Amino acid sequence: MKNIAIITARSGSKGLKNKNIKLLNGKPMLAYTIEAAIRSEIFDCVHVSTDDEHYADIARQYGADVPFLRNKELASDHAGSNDTLRYVVKKYMELGKEFDTVTLLQPTSPLRDAEDIKNAFAVFNEKKADSVVSVCEVDHSPKICNVLGEGNSMEGFIDTSAVGRRQDLGIYYRINGAIYIQKASVLMNGENLYGPKAYAYVMSKMHSVDIDDAFDFMVAESAMKYMME
Repeated sequence: MKNIAIITARSGSKGLKNKNIKLLNGKPMLAYTIEAAIRSEIFDCVHVSTDDEHYADIARQYGADVPFLRNKELASDHAGSNDTLRYVVKKYMELGKEFDTVTLLQPTSPLRDAEDIKNAFAVFNEKKADSVVSVCEVDHSPKICNVLGEGNSMEGFIDTSAVGRRQDLGIYYRINGAIYIQKASVLMNGENLYGPKAYAYVMSKMHSVDIDDAFDFMVAESAMKYMME
């Protein structure tokens, strides 16, 4: 089975300027994902999809394969991840390389490590899955969450008959954005990632930090230093 990891790292960022190459504990943030993918020894190709040659040079320095850049249409805020993945797969097909699985690894999850990737693939293989998506436990039950009404009204904010002690609310999970594994056929045929043969890989909260803004970056930096002690 041939596996490709695609690390999506377009240039620029509204929430945090150039976050994908911002130095995190002395290393460009995308480097952590490249190194984790390589250390997992799962992939025949670790590709960084970027629209910027400077980003591509950094990715190559850490061992990624970047034989082509992403086109401008796929570098906009409105471009979907699956469109980018399909573009990469098609470009490699033109180069004579085909893959059985496609794994999206977003560089904004730098605490996801090689063991997480290997464990997610173990789920994929054991379940004979079409796809595996990483999740983590949420901090608060959705039963105590809602939108605010006009004037910040909380009328009917929660169903008090359904909310009791915190430990009785059940465990809920969220997609953490770290690992998306799918069969290449599922991706290229536009099938539902969350179909009947989709399964979760549960990650720790520590490894699930997803960097979108400066606060997230500080959290990731602190967590990384804590893990290194």
